[in-house]
Amino acid sequence: MKDSRPTSCSKSGSRELSVPSLEAVVAEWDGEAVATRFDHETGAWFFVALHDTTLGTPNGGTRMRVYDRPAAGLEDAMRLAEGMTRKWAILGLPFGGGKAVLAVPRWPEGAEREGLLLRYGGFLDTLAGSFQTGVDLGTTPEDMLVIGRVTRNVHGVEFETGKIIDPGPFTARGVLRGIEAALEAVFGDRSPDGRSVLVQGVGDVGRPLAHLLAERGTRLLVSDLDGERAGQVAGQLGGEVVPTPEVVGRPCDVYAPCAVGGVLTRDTIPRLACRIVAGSANAQLGEPEDADRLHERAILYAPDYVVNGGGAAAFGLLSIGERDEAAIWARVDGIGDTLREIFRTAAERGESPVEAARRKVDAILARPRATVQPD
Repeated sequence: MKDSRPTSCSKSGSRELSVPSLEAVVAEWDGEAVATRFDHETGAWFFVALHDTTLGTPNGGTRMRVYDRPAAGLEDAMRLAEGMTRKWAILGLPFGGGKAVLAVPRWPEGAEREGLLLRYGGFLDTLAGSFQTGVDLGTTPEDMLVIGRVTRNVHGVEFETGKIIDPGPFTARGVLRGIEAALEAVFGDRSPDGRSVLVQGVGDVGRPLAHLLAERGTRLLVSDLDGERAGQVAGQLGGEVVPTPEVVGRPCDVYAPCAVGGVLTRDTIPRLACRIVAGSANAQLGEPEDADRLHERAILYAPDYVVNGGGAAAFGLLSIGERDEAAIWARVDGIGDTLREIFRTAAERGESPVEAARRKVDAILARPRATVQPD
C-alpha cells in the first residue's frame, strides 16, 4: 500500500480549524446536510458533508487525517465539500459538492485500518447513494478497493475485475496543463522548458507531476516532509531537493503545492518568491482575502478547484459511462483552456483569478436553480 499519510495539523495557515463544538460548526455552515458516525472501535469520527445538489448527487474524496479535535475534521469536510461544488460546476459534470473526512485519533495500520475502512464503507452504504467517494489526502486506491467490498458508492474500482484506478496521473496531467496556461499568461510562452517549478509534496499527484515536468525540460525543485522520498524523486529526475522550511521563500517561476492545503496565508504570501502558484492541493488559501494578497503581489494564482480537477474529471466521466480513453484525456487537457479563459477575464477586469472563477461558477449554478419554481 502506498504511504499517503498526511501531517497532523490543527491549523490551515494562520486560520484555526478547531472550533468550540461540532454543533457550532454545523450551525455556521450553509451546506445542505452532514452525516456523522463515531467509530467506537478506533475512536475515529466519520464526517460526510453534502454541500450542494444543484447539479446532481454529491461526489467527493475521502480524507483521512489526525486532527487535534473532531470539530476540525468536520470543518475540513465542509470546506472541501464547498470546493467540490465549484469543481464539478467548472468541469461541467452532473454532480454536486460533497466530501468525507475520517478524523482518526492516530494513524491506523494493518487490520485496524482495514476494519475502519470496512465500517466506513458500511456507513456510506446506509446513505443509499446520496454520496459517492474516491481517493483524497490520506487514502489510497487500495483503500477504495477495501471500501468497495461493502458499498458500490466508490470511484476508482472496477467491481467486475477488482482492478483499481489511480486518479493521481489524471490530476497531475491537469495541473501540468494549468501550469502551461499560467506560464503563457505570465511569460507569453506555455512551455515549461527551462522554467523552474517547485513541487511541494511528491506523493500520488506530485510524483507523476514531477515526471511530466522533467520530461518537458523543467528545472525541477522538489520538497516533501518525507526527505527520503524527496531525495528519491529528485535523484531519479535530476531535480534538486528543497528542505521544507525553505519552500516558501525559494525563488522559482512556479510554486506547485501538492500536499496539504492552507499554505497561502497572510504570513506566507509576503515571503513567496515565485510568479505563479499552480498545484493540486485542495483549499490552498488560508482565508478568502489571500486571493487578493496574491493579486496585489502580481503572483498569478490558478484556483485550486480548477487546476486540480483532472482526477475528478476522469472519474466523473467513467461513472457516467464514458469509456473512450482519448475523450477522457481530452477533458483533462481542457483544464488548460478553462484556466486561459479565467486568466484572460481576470486580466481584463483587473481582478484575481479567484474572483473570475467564482463568477463563472455562480453563473453555471444559477441556470438550473432558475428553473426550480417555488410551490
